[in-house]
Amino acid sequence: MNTPLPKLAAPAQRVLNSIKVNCLEDLSRHTAREIEDLHGMGTNALKKISDALAEAGLQFLPPET
Repeated sequence: MNTPLPKLAAPAQRVLNSIKVNCLEDLSRHTAREIEDLHGMGTNALKKISDALAEAGLQFLPPET
């Protein structure tokens, strides 16, 4: 299933496109830290992404230990 990403600001959308993230399922293959560290990913975009993942029953990968 390809659950669409939430509406994000252009810089956040561009950086996700650059790492081949096109849907929420793609995001769930990354840790939250990986996404937070991307240049252009702001706090508003991270909140929207986290909320959308939760709503879809998805989550980021757990942090590496």
